[in-house]
Formats: sequence, structure tokens, C-alpha cells
Amino acid sequence: MQDLISAETKKIPVEFQEWGLIDYQEAWDQQEKLFAEIVQIKTANRTNNSNDPTKNYLIFCEHPPVYTLGKSGKIEHLLLDEKGLIDNHARFYKINRGGDITYHGPGQIVGYPILNLDYFFTDIHKYLRLLEEAVILTLAEYGIQGGRSEGQTGVWLESDNPFKARKICAMGVRCSRWVTMHGFAFNVNTNLAHFKNIIPCGIDDKAVTSMEAELGEKVDFEIVKTKLKKHLADLFEMEIIAS
Repeated sequence: MQDLISAETKKIPVEFQEWGLIDYQEAWDQQEKLFAEIVQIKTANRTNNSNDPTKNYLIFCEHPPVYTLGKSGKIEHLLLDEKGLIDNHARFYKINRGGDITYHGPGQIVGYPILNLDYFFTDIHKYLRLLEEAVILTLAEYGIQGGRSEGQTGVWLESDNPFKARKICAMGVRCSRWVTMHGFAFNVNTNLAHFKNIIPCGIDDKAVTSMEAELGEKVDFEIVKTKLKKHLADLFEMEIIAS
């Protein structure tokens, strides 16, 4: 695997892909394809005692309104019936990530790192903490103090205050054979009204927020993506390569 690491920078090359506004099912299918290709190479390496390199990907996108329910989630946390989904122009999927229910929609940075963690570290908790840290550092550049909530993934504001705690970034990942998929949903200019139709992440006593709600104005979406990508690259020691 060392052949894939730049001898000059000692950083792991990661191909960045911008998928734009994309249907959730289409994005899920594309993720599964990239994920399967990496797993297939790793399996062949073990079987053949070979060392063929695998690629790593960092994908940013947005989705039309959609609710997704993770493997450990409860369907009753979706507060809409089929008619309600139609009325809200939203879709619903049960998916193969961890976590409970969440909402994706325009104005939200959805990040899908598809990484072979053998190149980085084989520690899923460290992986989640670094994803959170990238968001926390991005928020700090806008004067927003993000943090963690004990026992819960994602990024929160004022998590230690039960009356003011609010979530700004949800996370749910899948990891198999140390290959990751799914990822995070970072509320930048997100329409927060859609969260009223679910019990977000199964947590009914904390609110949801966005950068726009905190700052009182819309934020330049592309600039936030650029800052977030840089923090992810620094924390994971990635060498970002355009696709």
C-alpha cells in the first residue's frame, strides 16, 4: 500500500468528486459501486497474497428532500405517512448505515468518504471523531462554537445546556472490511422546517439548527465546502485529487 502514498508529501491520495444535487437512490447506488470495487480488491489481495492498491474517495453532494432511516432506527420516528411524504415532496429510504432517522435536502453538505481505512487507521471511533472535528473547525471560522454531545455522534451547539442544545451536523456510517461509506450531513442553508416531520436521530429533546439560522443570513455554500474539504484533508492527511 505504500506505493499509493506520495513519497514527497507522505499523504494518502483521495479522489474528490462533486456530485451536485443528486437523487438519493442514484447517489446510494454510486456509493455502493465504489465501495464494492474497493472491497473486491481487498478480498482478492488476501486470497492471492497480493498487494494491489485501492482508491479512496471524498464525495460532496446535495439531495432533494429525503428522509433516511438507519439500521438501528425506528420507523415511528418518521412522523409522516405516505400522503405526508407526497405533500412534502419528499422520499423515504431504509438504508444500511448506522444511526436513526435524518433528513437530507438542498443547502446541506452531504459528505460521503469512501475510504480504505487500512491506509489511515483501523479505528472507527477515531474516524467519526475526525469527521466531527472537521465540521467543528469549519464552524469556528464563522465564529460558531461547535462541539460534541457525550454518547451521541455528530456536531452540536451548546450540548451541555439541555434547554439550548441543538444539532448542526448528523452522522451515520457503514464500515465493512475497514472500508467506509455514507457519512455526514452538515446543515448550512438547510430548510429546517423539514426536521419537524421526524424525531431527528431518534432524539426528541434537542433541536436542529444550521449555519444560516445561527448567523442570521445565508452563507456562501461553495466557500463552506472549500473550508470543510481542507479541514478533512488536514485531519486525515489526505492529498486531495480532483476527479
